[in-house]
Amino acid sequence: MDLYLNIILRSLAVYVFIILAIRFFGKKELSQLSVTDLVLILLISNAVQNAMVGPDSSLSGGLVAALTLFVLNYLIKIVSFKSKIFSRVIEGEPVMLVYKGFVKNKNLQNQKITIEELAAVAREHGVKSIKDAELIMLEKDGSISVISKELKNQTIHKRKRLKKYIESDG
Repeated sequence: MDLYLNIILRSLAVYVFIILAIRFFGKKELSQLSVTDLVLILLISNAVQNAMVGPDSSLSGGLVAALTLFVLNYLIKIVSFKSKIFSRVIEGEPVMLVYKGFVKNKNLQNQKITIEELAAVAREHGVKSIKDAELIMLEKDGSISVISKELKNQTIHKRKRLKKYIESDG
């Protein structure tokens, strides 16, 4: 039983370490994986395997480690759902990168995102230029959302049409 408790505690320590490391090195890494990022993730998983199970390389030892990670992940999701403060600490907050076509350089620097990367993301979302973006946000999960000025104008126009329709129907 001591062996399994040891595996559980090691797995918990590794899980917390990985979460803190990802938060420290930036959420951009989550969705914008480069070749080096992918290699890093593969090597980390291999490096921490022995740290979790120690000398026990048995099937049961591996299953105990995996179960510990699943349970801890589930508990963290529950606590994150119930506590905004905890969620903010673990997941961070969305970061505005562009507003009304103007780049928030300080936020870009803090997130280690280059103008070239930002422009590429804008193009991936069908926006020709950063200046054509109404809003670009780095989301909590590391993805980047883009709203074009054109889409914003279409949405406002549709709301006005809907409002006229509702008023005339009343």
